[in-house]
Amino acid sequence: MNVLIRAEALSGFGEAILKAVNVPESTARLVATSLVAANLRGVDSHGMQLLPFYVEQLEAGDMSKTAGGRVVSELGSCLLYDAENGIGQAVAETCCAHGVRIAREQGMSMVVARESNHFGAAAFWAQKYSSQGLIGIVMCNASPMVPPWQGKKPRFGTNPICMSIPGGRWLLDMATTTVAAGKIYKAMINGQETIPPGWAMDSEGVPTTSVAAALNGGLVSPLGGYKGSGLAMLAEILCAVLGGGAMSTELGGIRIRGRAMRVSQMFLGIDIVRFLPLEEFSARVKRLVEVVKSAPPAQGYDEVLVAGEPEWRMEEERRANGIPLEEGVWKTLSDTASRLGVPW
Repeated sequence: MNVLIRAEALSGFGEAILKAVNVPESTARLVATSLVAANLRGVDSHGMQLLPFYVEQLEAGDMSKTAGGRVVSELGSCLLYDAENGIGQAVAETCCAHGVRIAREQGMSMVVARESNHFGAAAFWAQKYSSQGLIGIVMCNASPMVPPWQGKKPRFGTNPICMSIPGGRWLLDMATTTVAAGKIYKAMINGQETIPPGWAMDSEGVPTTSVAAALNGGLVSPLGGYKGSGLAMLAEILCAVLGGGAMSTELGGIRIRGRAMRVSQMFLGIDIVRFLPLEEFSARVKRLVEVVKSAPPAQGYDEVLVAGEPEWRMEEERRANGIPLEEGVWKTLSDTASRLGVPW
C-alpha cells in the first residue's frame, strides 16, 4: 500500500533526517530538495529511497558531512574541482555555479569534479543551466555494476548522460544501462521477486528476471549491447579519466561501507546567444518537437512523446495530488527517522 505525501512535507522530512546526523542545514535542504524533485518527476529510483543509504554513508564516515571541496585549476572555459569526498549535491551546486559563470564569460564551460559522491538525478543539475538560458549537459561515472559488452564482470556504472535546454520542451536524462540500478533496488526494497526482462543478468552474464539473482553477484544490463558499453566508457573518459579521478573498479558506492565512493562528474554549459537569439532557438526547438510529434503513433500507442514529456506530466500530477511512496520505501525512511529520533 502506497503512502501519499505532499512534496513540501516530504522534503522537510528528508531535511530533518539529514540534520539529525549533523549535516549543515543548507546542505540538508539542498539534498532533500534534489531527491524530492526526482520523486516529483516520477524518477523514484533517484528519489527519497536513496536517503537511508546517504545516512549510512555519513554515519560510517564514508562521506564527509562538511567538506566543501576546492578549485584545483581554472583556465579559460575549463575548471577542475576536487570535491574532497563532500556530499554530492553540495559539490554539484558549487560546480554548476562556476559553470554558469564561466559560460557567460567564455561562451562555453566545462567543469569536472573528482572525489565526489552520489548527486541524485543528473537532470536536477542540467536544469541549473537551462534555467539560466544555457544548454546544460551533465554526465558522471558510477559504482561498477555493469559488464562491458561480451563480459561477465562489472567494469562500468550506470553512467548517466543528461541534456537540458531552456523552454521546457526537451529534457533527456538516461542511464547507459537499460534501467537505472535504483529501479532494481526499488523492487528489492518493496519485496518484489521479479523484474522485467532485459533489466539485468546473473553472475554468469545470462539475462535474468530474478531480483535476487540480479543483486547477488548479478549485473545491470548495458543499454543496447555494445552501444551502451560505448556510451558508458564515453562518460567514464569525460568524467574520471579527464579529471584525474577514480575509474571503473576503483570506485566505491552508496551501498558499500568502509570506503569512499570517489565518483567524478562533468558539467558542460553552452551559451545559446553566442549562436543565435534565445527566442529563435526556442522557436526552432518548438518546431522540431512539433515535427517529431506529428509522426503517426505506432500500434499500441496513443501519441509520440519526446524526452521529458512523461516526467513533466508526472510532476504536474504529483504536485497536485502528492507523491506516492511504496510501502518498502516508506518503511526504510520511517525506520531511519525513528532511529534518529526524527518524528514522522
